[in-house]
Amino acid sequence: MRQPFYKILYVQVLTAIILGVVLGALEPAWAIAMKPLGDAFIKAIKMVIPPVIFCTVVAGISGMENAKGVGRVGGKAILYFEVVSSFALIIGLTVANVVRPGDGFNADPATLDAGAVAEFATKAKAQTTVDFLLNIIPSSPVDALAKGDVLQVLLFAILFGFALSALGRRAVMVREFVDQVGAVIFRIIGILMKVAPLGAFGAMSFTIGKYGLAALLPMAKLMACFYLTALLFVLVVLGLIARFVGFNILRLIAYLKEELLIVLGTSSSESALPTLMQKLENAGCAKSVVGLVVPTGYSFNLDGTNIYMTMAALFIAQATNTHLTLTQELTLLAVAMLTSKGASGVTGAGFVTLAATIAVVPDIPIAGMALILGVDRFMSECRALTNIVGNSVATVVVSAWEGQLDRARLAAVLNGLSPPMPVSPGPQPDSVSA
Repeated sequence: MRQPFYKILYVQVLTAIILGVVLGALEPAWAIAMKPLGDAFIKAIKMVIPPVIFCTVVAGISGMENAKGVGRVGGKAILYFEVVSSFALIIGLTVANVVRPGDGFNADPATLDAGAVAEFATKAKAQTTVDFLLNIIPSSPVDALAKGDVLQVLLFAILFGFALSALGRRAVMVREFVDQVGAVIFRIIGILMKVAPLGAFGAMSFTIGKYGLAALLPMAKLMACFYLTALLFVLVVLGLIARFVGFNILRLIAYLKEELLIVLGTSSSESALPTLMQKLENAGCAKSVVGLVVPTGYSFNLDGTNIYMTMAALFIAQATNTHLTLTQELTLLAVAMLTSKGASGVTGAGFVTLAATIAVVPDIPIAGMALILGVDRFMSECRALTNIVGNSVATVVVSAWEGQLDRARLAAVLNGLSPPMPVSPGPQPDSVSA
């Protein structure tokens, strides 16, 4: 029996987003008061992300016959991330130079409100590569889980999974316990997803109510340029990668429509991370690959953020009539490759990393960021959407690269020929092609 359309999650979320836009446009004060709904939903989802990553990664690695495969998967994922992320940075830089969305603003940096962006500039502290690597190591497993640091949880989970695998039969009870805990966590996610429409409604209401649709008009050229560039990146770059691997990018997007709508409503890709991992596994990607690639991709594979950073930096330079040499633009490109690694799915993180990137070219006035502060929230949605699609494609690609992609299952799921995924069944056995 088909489910009534009004009970379908993506229909509910889409309706909530539309209602949020309407409320924000008609009653801004009421709309701003809805902010706690969005904040509560995102906070609730972030609550379960650490245990989801831990259980998924441990179950995947401890079940692998060859522990060396983990390092191989991680190495391939990082290589893929760096190549595709570099493409995103170059595309953002190229489009900004060709279209020049900042021309004609003639903004005087002295008249801009530097105080409005002072908070973000303060947060954008320089972090060396050594600092970044040391920060991946948690002070304790409990601390990593408590803080919800994705990379710290991932590192401990990998070590825990390796240890279970090495212990063999002596660790069977522990593996079973982890599987059962994972099933409970996914059941909790199923409960939380029932209130996803409320979260999307609250977040979208606040965004429209606080910043207003009128704020989009002065920045229409920049936003249109950014959205079209991100769309072309997804359809052309990721589309060609998907075709090479053997699937259709549009069908993958349709399959992930619930997650994408939740991300659109909340402006945070983290809000969809648990169910994204579940769906990719359901689509034929090996559990061990999903557990490694998706969490790592949330820090190392931020295609939307990369496009945004180079495009926004050049927009500010153009708007303030700051001429940049080729060397300075290449410097921005190189620094953005490093600063983008810290902007994992958190709302507003892209703006902080933009401040850190601009800081390396003193000619670009930091105060110029005030020009895009009002529309950053709207661009955050596009960043998050592009990031989640990019990480989904990366997971399928690495699974195929490893020979651990069930292509028949993937084709059936993307073509709607397989039964729908249960709401929250918990971890499923790996599905590996022969």
